[in-house]
Amino acid sequence: MNFDRIVAGGLVALALYIMSHAILLPIGWNGQTGGPGGGSFPFWGTVIILICGIGVLLRPTDSDASLIVEFDQTMIKPLISVIVAIGLTIALIPVIGAYLALPAFLFWYTKLYGKHSWVLSGLLSVLTPIGIFFFFEVTLKILLPKGVTEPLFVPLYALFF
Repeated sequence: MNFDRIVAGGLVALALYIMSHAILLPIGWNGQTGGPGGGSFPFWGTVIILICGIGVLLRPTDSDASLIVEFDQTMIKPLISVIVAIGLTIALIPVIGAYLALPAFLFWYTKLYGKHSWVLSGLLSVLTPIGIFFFFEVTLKILLPKGVTEPLFVPLYALFF
């Protein structure tokens, strides 16, 4: 059995387990709160994982084209730098807030680490937090940690709530 089929089987089992617990909560639109039910994102997210896992399990196998996992020793340094950056971002979220920590990580990852253009790095670093704000805070009414930037959001709260 190929490694990818073992992982796909594990993902299918995990998806079914999570879905079985997610259906205990409402998975549709909740008219009282004006948002999705508590089980909506876990359920529909794991439906996607389930479909992908089944797709991997059902695809034809070709012994020459099977997934070969090789770990190149030169990848250790970049891997560790990304893991440290993600850890630092997570540690900074309670202090400086998600809306500063996430753009800082995105800028580092795209411009400094990925060496992409200033335009792409700037657009991702500015537009992603704006999209996150409107999706989570305005649409779903889920407040994200803001740290020291909390006072800057008071006018936005007055505008949207």
